[in-house]
Formats: sequence, structure tokens, C-alpha cells
Amino acid sequence: MTKFYLYASRYLTVLLFLITTLAWSQSTVTGKVTAADDGSGLPGVNIIEKGTSNGTVTDANGNFTITVPGNAVLVFSFVGYQSQEIAVDNRTTINVPLSSDVTALSEVVVIGYGQIDKKDATGALVSLKPGDFNGGVIASPEQLIQGRAAGVQITSASGEPGAGINMRIRGTSSVRSGNNPLFVVDGVPLSGDDVSPGASNGALGDSPPKNPLNFINPNDIASIDILKDASATAIYGSRGANGVVIITTKSGKSGAGNIEYSYNLGFGHITKKLDLLNRDEFISAYTQFNGATAAAALDKGASTDWQNQVLRTAVTNNHNLSFGGADATGSFRISLGYQNQEGIIKNSGMKRYTALLKGTKKFLNDRLTLSTQVTVADVHDDNVPITNNSGFEGDLFGSALKSNPTAPVYNPDGTPYQPSNVEPNPVAYLKLSRSFTNTLRSLGNVSAELKIIEGLTFKTVFGFDRSFSSRKTAFSRDLRANNGIFGIGRAYLNDIEVSNNLWENYFTYNKELSSSVKFTGLLGYSYQSFSNSRRDIQLANFRTSNLDLMINNLAAIDPTKISMTGNSSAVKDELQSYYGRFDFTISDKYIVTGTLRADGSTKFGGNNKYGYFPSAAFKWRASEEAFIPEAFSDLNVRLGYGITGNQEIPHNLYQERQRYNTSNFNTGGTLDQADIGSVSFKNSDLKWESTSQINIGIDYGFFDNRLRGSIDYYHKNTSDLLIQVISAQPAPQPFTYTNLNANVINKGVELALEGDVVNNSSFKWTIVGNVAFNRNRVENFKGLLNTGQINGQGLTGAFAQRIANNQPLYAWFLRDFAGFDENGISIYNGGDVQKFLNGKSPLPTTNAGLTNNFRYENFDLSIFFSGQFGQYIYNNTANAYFTAGSLANGRNVTKNVVGNGESNLNAPDVSTRFLENGSFVRLQNVTLGYNIPTTNTFIKSLRVSVTGQNLLTFTGYKGQDPEVNVNKALNNVPSLGIDYAGYPRARTLTFGVNATF
Repeated sequence: MTKFYLYASRYLTVLLFLITTLAWSQSTVTGKVTAADDGSGLPGVNIIEKGTSNGTVTDANGNFTITVPGNAVLVFSFVGYQSQEIAVDNRTTINVPLSSDVTALSEVVVIGYGQIDKKDATGALVSLKPGDFNGGVIASPEQLIQGRAAGVQITSASGEPGAGINMRIRGTSSVRSGNNPLFVVDGVPLSGDDVSPGASNGALGDSPPKNPLNFINPNDIASIDILKDASATAIYGSRGANGVVIITTKSGKSGAGNIEYSYNLGFGHITKKLDLLNRDEFISAYTQFNGATAAAALDKGASTDWQNQVLRTAVTNNHNLSFGGADATGSFRISLGYQNQEGIIKNSGMKRYTALLKGTKKFLNDRLTLSTQVTVADVHDDNVPITNNSGFEGDLFGSALKSNPTAPVYNPDGTPYQPSNVEPNPVAYLKLSRSFTNTLRSLGNVSAELKIIEGLTFKTVFGFDRSFSSRKTAFSRDLRANNGIFGIGRAYLNDIEVSNNLWENYFTYNKELSSSVKFTGLLGYSYQSFSNSRRDIQLANFRTSNLDLMINNLAAIDPTKISMTGNSSAVKDELQSYYGRFDFTISDKYIVTGTLRADGSTKFGGNNKYGYFPSAAFKWRASEEAFIPEAFSDLNVRLGYGITGNQEIPHNLYQERQRYNTSNFNTGGTLDQADIGSVSFKNSDLKWESTSQINIGIDYGFFDNRLRGSIDYYHKNTSDLLIQVISAQPAPQPFTYTNLNANVINKGVELALEGDVVNNSSFKWTIVGNVAFNRNRVENFKGLLNTGQINGQGLTGAFAQRIANNQPLYAWFLRDFAGFDENGISIYNGGDVQKFLNGKSPLPTTNAGLTNNFRYENFDLSIFFSGQFGQYIYNNTANAYFTAGSLANGRNVTKNVVGNGESNLNAPDVSTRFLENGSFVRLQNVTLGYNIPTTNTFIKSLRVSVTGQNLLTFTGYKGQDPEVNVNKALNNVPSLGIDYAGYPRARTLTFGVNATF
């Protein structure tokens, strides 16, 4: 018995020792985290060893690896799923199914000065994450979300890399160009100014500036939150009338460090060439008007497709590299990006280098958090001479459309063939001109957040946005174009420097007032200053044709014939604001939100220095009520009303001081008092443009949220419209800014729907759709404003749009074309007068998007259609170039001109002949991806994909593409929906690889 107890005690001692050793030894645990409902792997799940900062995240397939003690407890957490704590118990493999948290609906959305759970949002907003973004060749953030959100219309000005974009949230409200929303990047509101110069190319016309958001690397974006109604945007007061778009960049992920690399290779080709006459068709058609002798003289013996001469297959290379990590005390992320995007027109393109540093760190027992974010971008744009308003001679692409197809490209000596000053060779534009823009921009902020007492924090933010951009353009003296104005050689230098400084301070207080009442309060002060300076110089009479010398060496100018004109300006504005917001949540069913912001701006007169912008909203979580049928897994009712503002007029109009301007002068002249003149006088009564908006919304979910969506109705009323008006002459000033006594009404309905059609362990099919209906109307306006300048031979002073009472903004104002008479001359219904056309406008009445997402095992497929309906486009390209008169004068035309009954003597008047329905449906994005298994490798995740953009467009529009908006403003009143030989759009195919290490 004694020996038995001795052996037993020894055995138990050894066994206890082994158990203890195993419990405290380190072991590597691998496994997979899946969705409990369908068994699919969940990427990005946070896995933390409880009580430590040791952690990791799952890869694209849900797999993970972590080294922990054998007795550790792992905490698994993921947005939208219930967290789990699992004891390791010396296991080396742990597979974890996570159940969806339907009732929590805890998707985090970013709002002004904070973030909230989506379930607590009382306003109308849309939050989009990288999984929702468009893929392929992307130059700016707006392209990521085009067509993805109900009530948000995004239209590119052209197909040029880095071209400007018009973004409209719930319709167009202003009669001037300030219709884009306010963009806020990592807490810094942007000024909305152009940060790169446009260009004046003499008689060739004006070229627009590039998109000011091109400095942001799309690969760095973690989320884009769109605030649509006044309840959501009123916290931004004077700048929230057109909506707010909040862009948040990525932070470091949990773990000691993650390296991510992606590479994309894209190929772009024009979507649609215009159907022009070939050489034989051209000679035959010309002969019908001018006879065989004249046709023989016109025939230069070649067969040239001028569109092919200026177009190419464009190649894009995109590299992104990042390194980041996070633990319980903070996070960091560093990223580098490079994009080289060729344009489909030769010599054009965009090259961008970006760097981002973002980090947070906690101190003083987590009471103090310091954060910083800095983005730096160096953007080089290669420009080509495509302008908004060239004459009948045409710019680069316009001349490619109308040039004689029998003309050769080059002379026998290799120089470009140039028949005359008014019939330019488009290839000569490419060979004998050069233009590029260099833009250096940095944006960032430094913040400190202090936890004063439980529930009360104070945050101060210093933000900055700096940019310097220089555009250099040269036209050789060998270029014969536009009546020979380039025969002396011309160069243009345009510089812009923009500075935006921000100081933000606010308190946030969260308190449970009782077991059923929660309170959140925000109180803050903001100061922001905006500086803008620019310089424009034109030089002429160069002794050389060397374009590099012309741009970079002023000694190339003939000293005996120096010609230089120029102007410069420097302006500054300031904005001081006080704001507050409160939220009450009662019984987790009823939420009340109130907001007030007071903005004071130096843009406005002393009688209206400050504007006040209140809002209130209520949300009822009806699904929390016992009497709501169980079929509803989610049901919310929202009601909101508020007033927001718009101050988007040029900086520093000196409303309290008289403003002066220096006239252009030639070198060698003198500048005296006679050269200085008044431009405008102070206007103490000028005030904010304001928009009042009511929103009624319902959020719903059925079948455990497998079917979910929202419905919103809104009514927007914009008054005190800001506008620049031309002074009746004679007058001491050419223009003045004033508030129009008029209203612009936008009202509509938005629907969003998402459904899981199939959802099992091996296959998932989700449909995501949105549609928005909007009606726009001008009311209580007693004046008339003309806009929509139309260019072409014999069209001097012509316009196509008018802003008037009881019409939509930019309503078409045209002669009603009824065909040709027996002599081939145009006839018009109601006589030869311009008139409104039953409310037809370039504003779409309906916008829609439809996405089908499929997943099978490691494969995924996304198919996205977008569409716009109800808008009309004016084809100024056809009006200027494709008429019988143009053909008879020896210029090429589209095939539908031949035999249409028009006389060569017919005047190409502005009329409905050139107005077309611009409705379209576009297969905008298709992405096929495959997640390559990487188990037991040093690669955490590896994905390959192929993406097609702009693959198919279904439309009746005869132009190159129905998504168009060349700037055809008249007297600074903007236009919309006019097509004039714009830079064509491309169809692209992109191959990509993404890896995480």
C-alpha cells in the first residue's frame, strides 16, 4: 500500500508538472472564421489575446494564425457579428463561426465631428466602404462611388485623365457653379477652389482646370460617407446646402505589422468613334454640292482616318505599398502610391505620386490621444489643346472630326501637312504644341483628444491644406491654326497657390441620464482661413520653334519684338463658426437630434456677416415595439428638417471695401492711375444662399435582414440665390454680385434595396439597387438669365439655355426644328424664334444603379449597371461641324448628313435639330476575382482580379458619349449638358493583384 501511494504521488506530480508546462507554453494556433449563416470565410476579423495587445486579423478567406500561451483566451470581433471569447485550451486549430448581430446593426458611419452606429443616425446618409467601390482605373474619389448611392449624380466633364467632375446630391440648387458638395478629408473641410489653373489658349479657347481631388490616392480610402439631408449636413452650416461628402483614409489594422502591396495594369480604348465619311464617301458627297472639278481639286490623294491619327490604346500602371499595425495603445499606417495613366488621345495623361502617414497614440492611462495624418501628392498632367469654346476652326479633337480625309498627315519632308490657317492638321497640334501642369499638394492635421471626466472629452485639431500648381503651355510658330495667331509663337504661364488653415475645438459629452435615457452633446468653435493667389502671363514673338526653350527660357523671345501681357491677384477669406448638437435616445426606441451652427464669413456684407443654420430630426425604431409584426427584422421611421447655406462665390469680393483691378499691359509700357479701375463696390446687404429641406425616411429589413433597404422623400427650397450679374452700361463696374429674389425647388423620392437571393456555404448572390426621382423648378423669379454658349461658324452670340420662372434650371430655350423645306432650308414650328420646350432640361429626372455580387468558393464576381434618364443633351459638335454647309466648304461630316435634304446655304441655327435625349444605361463595372489559398505560407492573403469599365452603353444619343458636360457658361452663369468635341471616353480593362504579408 505504501509503495502504491508513493508511485501514485510521483505520477500525479509529474502529471501536474506536465499540465502546468503545457498551460503556460507558447503555441501557434491556426484556424478559420466563418459566417454562421452560410459558412463563408470572413476577412478582416479582429482576433485579440484577451488582456493583451497581441492580435491579428483574418485574411481574405477568413484564415488566421496567432501565437499565444496554451491557456489564453481569444476574443473574436467583427462589425455586424456577435463577438466571441474562446479559450485555447492548448489547441492548435480553432475554427470559429460568428453569428450575425441583426438587432445591433452596428455599422459605424462618419458624421460631422464624430462617428455613430448607423442604427442611431437620424439623418439621410449613405456609407460606402471599399467593397462597395467601383474598380479599375480610378483617378479621383468620386469615381469610386459613381452610381452607388441613391440621389447622388456624378458626371465627369470629359474622358481626360484627371478631368473635373460634377457631383449633385438631391438635384441642382444654385444658379452658379457652387453646386458641388462640401468635401471633408480626415476632418479637414476643403475650400472647393480650383487648385490647378485652367488655360487661355488665345483664339483656340479656354481649357478647364483638373479635378482638385486628384491628390487623394483611392487605395488609401477606408470609407466615403455621403450626408444628404439638412439634419445630417447642418453641422457644416454655410457649406452644407449641397450635401457633405466625408472621406476617411485607412488606419493601421490590428497586429504587429501588415505589409500590403497591389499592382494594376490597365488598357483603355475609345468607346465609340464618330461615323465619319471615308475618302470615297467624302469626295462623292462633296461633288454633289460643288461638282467634279472642285472635288478633284480638293482631293489630296490620301486616305486618312484623323480620329485614328490622334487616338491610341492607353496604358495605366498603378502601384500601392503600405505598412501598418495597431494595438490597444494606438495605430500607424504608412503608404506610398504611384499611378501613370495615359490618355487615349496621344500626348495626354496623368502621373501621380502619393504618400500618406497616419497614426494615433494614447498616453496618461489612455486619457490623452494624439493623432496625426499627412497626405502629400505630386501630380503631373500632360495636357492637349482640347478646349471648351474653340471656333469653327476646331481644337485638337474638333479638327480631327472635320478634317479632309483625303489630306495627308505629313509633307514629303516629314513636317505636318497644314493646308491653311482655318483648316488645322490635328497631328500638327500634337507635334507643335506642348502643355503640362505640375501640382504639389499636402493635406493633414494634428489633433489631441483629452478625456476630462467619464463621458466628457475635449478635442482640438489643427488642419492644413496647401497646394502649388503651375501650368506651362507653348505653341510653335510653325503651327498654322486659328487665323495664324500662333505664327509668332506663343507661350502661356499660369500659376495658382492655395492655402487653407483650420483650427477646430469641441467638447463631446456622453451620459446615461437614466436607465432609459442616453444623452450625447457636442459644442464647438471653428476658425478657417483661405488664401488664393495666382499669376497669368502670355508671351509672344519667339525666335525659336523649340517648345522646351519656349516654355523654360525667356531668352528665346525676340528682344526687338517682346510682347508680354499678364495679371496677378491675391485674395484671402476667413470663416469663424460656433456649433452645437445634441442627441437624446429614449428607451432605445426614440432618438431626437438637434443642431445649430453660426457662421461668420468675410465674403458677406456687414449687414449679413453671420448666418444661422438650425436643424432637428426624430427617429422611431418601430421594430423595437412589441406590436410590430415579427416579419420586420428592422423598421425605423425618420423625420428631419433644417436650413443650410451656400457661400460659394469667389474669394474676397471685399464686400465692405471697393475692389480694384490692374489692366493688362505690354512690356515697355507704363502703369499709371488710368490703368487702375474699379471692378465692384461694397455690398453690405449680400447674404448667404440658404436651403431649407424636409426629409421623411423609412429603413426596413425582412427575413433576418436578408432583404433590407430604405425609402426617403425630400423637399428642398433654395432662396437668396447668389449670382454675378452684368451691370447695365455705362456703369463704373462691369459686374456685381447679388441675391436673386427667386427660389429653386428640388423634390424627390429615393429608394435603396439590398437582398441576399442565395446565401449558403458555397454560393452567395446579393443584389444591391438604388433609384432616385427628382424634379427641379425655378419659382418666384421675375428676371431672365441666358447661358449655354454655342460655338461654330455663324453662331457668334448664340445660346441654348435660359433660367426663367416655372422652368427647370438651365431649361433648353431653342427654335423648334420641323425639318427642311423644298429648298433645303430649316423650318421651325411657331416661327424662327427660340422658346421653352415643355420643361426639357439637361437635368436627369431619374438616376439608378444595380449591382449583382456573386461568390462561389474563392471566386467572386461583381456586375454593376448605372443609368440616368430624362435629361436632354445639346450636340454642339454636330451644330458646329456636321451640316451641309460644312461639307460644302470641304470639311468632313458624319454619314447622316449626306442626303438628309439640307441645302449647303442653310444657316445652322441653334434649334431642337441638335437636341437629343441623353438617357442611358451603362454596364459600368464588371470585376472577376479569385482569392488564392495561402495557408502555411508567409503570405496572409493573395487576390487576383480583372475589371472592365464602361463596357457597354445603351443610349439613343448620337454623340460620342451621353455623359458629358463641357463648360459653356455665359456671363459666368454656368451651363449643363452641352457636348462640344470633348475629350472622348474610354473603355478599360484592368488586371490586378493584391497581397498582404
